[in-house]
Amino acid sequence: MSRLEELIKELCPNGVEYRKLEDCCTVLDKKRKPVTKAAREAGEYPYYGANGIQDYVSDYIFDGKFVLVGEDGSVITKAGTPVVTWAEGKIWVNNHAHIIEGIDDVLLRYLFHYIQTIGVTHLIHGNIPKLTGRDFRALQIPVPPLEVQREIVRILDNFTELTAELTAELTAELTARKKQYEFYRNDLLKFHHSIPMVTLGDIATVTKLAGFEFTNYVNYSDEGKIIALRGLNVKNGKLDLTDVKYIDNSDLSKLSRSKLHIGDMIFTYVGTIGQVALIDKEDKYYLAPNVALIRSTTDKLIPEYMRYYFQSGQFWNTQINRLLQSSSMKNIPMEKIRKFKLPLPPIETQKRLVKVLDNFDAICSDLNIGLPAEIDARQKQYEFYRNLLLTFAETGNIIVQTDRQTDRQTDRQTDRQTDRQTDRA
Repeated sequence: MSRLEELIKELCPNGVEYRKLEDCCTVLDKKRKPVTKAAREAGEYPYYGANGIQDYVSDYIFDGKFVLVGEDGSVITKAGTPVVTWAEGKIWVNNHAHIIEGIDDVLLRYLFHYIQTIGVTHLIHGNIPKLTGRDFRALQIPVPPLEVQREIVRILDNFTELTAELTAELTAELTARKKQYEFYRNDLLKFHHSIPMVTLGDIATVTKLAGFEFTNYVNYSDEGKIIALRGLNVKNGKLDLTDVKYIDNSDLSKLSRSKLHIGDMIFTYVGTIGQVALIDKEDKYYLAPNVALIRSTTDKLIPEYMRYYFQSGQFWNTQINRLLQSSSMKNIPMEKIRKFKLPLPPIETQKRLVKVLDNFDAICSDLNIGLPAEIDARQKQYEFYRNLLLTFAETGNIIVQTDRQTDRQTDRQTDRQTDRQTDRA
């Protein structure tokens, strides 16, 4: 039997009392003060809103430990629970977040964990989502004896701490791997002066969608099969299709210049300048405004090699950055893109470089997918045990994980962290 089960059996075998939230804490909403962004004076104190820190200001109105719960705006999670923030020290809170502090027989940290489990979808009112003060104060809170609260908080804070440590470590690891990849990519793409430099316009077609083509023939929709690739769809050398527009209903016969084929490279020349990606499917993509098409016209150039070179520090330092620094323009004209220079080693050399860089890229991609997934898994594990521990049956029965099980979970997580540290040593 776990320590928590023992405490429940001893101290509250017949269940626990429920109180309104306002009877479990001190609600400080009347002391909040909103300040417009224009009126704020920059400083060191966090300025909190509905979903966390919004700014830093020169003064504070609260000093201590508090739980903040979103009142209006972004006040509900995907799970239908409140947006809850823990805040300590000297802070300023505007009127978009409810604020509470603890009382003697209810731990504030216990309320922090429990409020995150309450379904409030049915309480959110208005066109702008709002958890009113009346509904907030009336939330029902199970209040076990202090000893039980302390044990629940100990277990959940342990999960929270481990999750935070893991998140920080994995984020640092991902950043280090990306820097390592960029170093090797830049080093591999530095060439001896014996390698000929060629002008992009001599080995590739460089074009864009004309304004009249877009105005007269393109019709965007949110559904379809044919995607118009915009600047926001080009990130870190790849296509990002999380936010796309379709043009199935457009006059595609008049847009032949913007149809993209396998091996074409696209280049952003407005806004976030210099992002590139390769096309990997036929009859799927067309060019949108503010993105240029670069299509090789020679069998001496591998598109994958060109993409990697356009991402290299060598290319950026000698051409993109220099061009942007010498001009007040927020875009790069087509004639400037056509004048880009790139080294053109033999095809076999290009193939070897692409193979090596593809391997590095695959490792980084695996990390980019795997590490956030592991972080998400740890967060879900915390939420699972939080909900389990905070579910009190009227009889006082609760199914909890034993201490040994909790220890094994913690040990496995610690072992993985130790293994990663050993690998880096």
